[in-house]
Amino acid sequence: MAGGNERITKALKEVWRRAENCLCADCGKPGPDWASSTLGVFICLSCSGIHRNIPSISKVKSLKMDHWDDAQVQFLAKHGNAVTKAIYEAHIPIYYYQPTYNDCQVLREQWIRAKYERQEFTEPGKLLPYSDGVKEGILWKRGRDNGQFLPRKFLLSEREGCLKYFTKQDAKEPKINVKIDVINATFQPVKIGNPNGLQITYLKDNKTRNIFVYHESGKEVVGWFNAIRSVQFHYLKVAFPTASDSEIKNRLTRNFLKEGYMEKTGPKQREAFKKRWFTLDHRRLMYFKDPLDAFAKGEVFVGSRENGYSVQKGLPSGTQGNFSWHYGLTIVTPDREYLFTCETETDQLDWVAAFTSVINQPMTPQEYASKCLDADSFPS
Repeated sequence: MAGGNERITKALKEVWRRAENCLCADCGKPGPDWASSTLGVFICLSCSGIHRNIPSISKVKSLKMDHWDDAQVQFLAKHGNAVTKAIYEAHIPIYYYQPTYNDCQVLREQWIRAKYERQEFTEPGKLLPYSDGVKEGILWKRGRDNGQFLPRKFLLSEREGCLKYFTKQDAKEPKINVKIDVINATFQPVKIGNPNGLQITYLKDNKTRNIFVYHESGKEVVGWFNAIRSVQFHYLKVAFPTASDSEIKNRLTRNFLKEGYMEKTGPKQREAFKKRWFTLDHRRLMYFKDPLDAFAKGEVFVGSRENGYSVQKGLPSGTQGNFSWHYGLTIVTPDREYLFTCETETDQLDWVAAFTSVINQPMTPQEYASKCLDADSFPS
């Protein structure tokens, strides 16, 4: 550490090494090496960049490269992550999504701003903008056929338990009216090509439908995300009155386990392998010709090991279909085998790990019911 006398440097290291300060206060990343001299929290490099954008609230310094004076070190020692979290995270709603270092920039930035700048979680019972059971506004939605993003009015209602969108501001009837319990929402900035891109999916006739939206304001799009979680939470509390809050929280919006390109062949396993975009959403494996397709071209249920499902590296000997990628994997189900190839060995291992994590989990009664409704359907 540059500058400072030996006593201050030693005191700074002692505070830094406290167990409470070994993870970033905002995203949980191990080994934070920055800190806020005005908030008293230890944070990672990525979160420190967000703090720099709110200089009226937070002044950040490197723990390794910057000079810390005695008063600043004493302030850190008096506060630290535990004390500061007890203030700024005292009353976080159970449904509010707390991002980690694996989440996208807009989620992490709005989490930090909600905590320190807007102080949304410091007071009990504070009315938050996404907690009153209704949200209405404009989101830019990607057209299913032309791919253009156009402004559309969306309405989320806890009383009705649904999400609607309208093609025109003054339209009386919605284009869609989706029950809240079949909705998922996950941020997809890279796929959508917008830092505030949000993918909303829902089940229609037990098939997945994708809607891609964004808003110019990060605060607004994260508000929509948490409003959906809020409405879902209260709906599920009524639907499952004996379930605990933590059990219900685990049933709210979820990130996909894995997405990416693989090649696939058809059910006869003699057709040429075709490059497709795959999404693994827990036990639902879907494939699309394009990552931004509204509907999957095919879906297959991925069950558990005790029900005859498994994943294997490589392709069966004698596979005849032509393929350009050479890192194969095989999904075995009670009905048939599904053959895929990956571009790299890393992709192959990542897909095998994702499938293994699902297959190793016992199936719930709800998943058995879903399997009964779901036909394994991977056309060529």
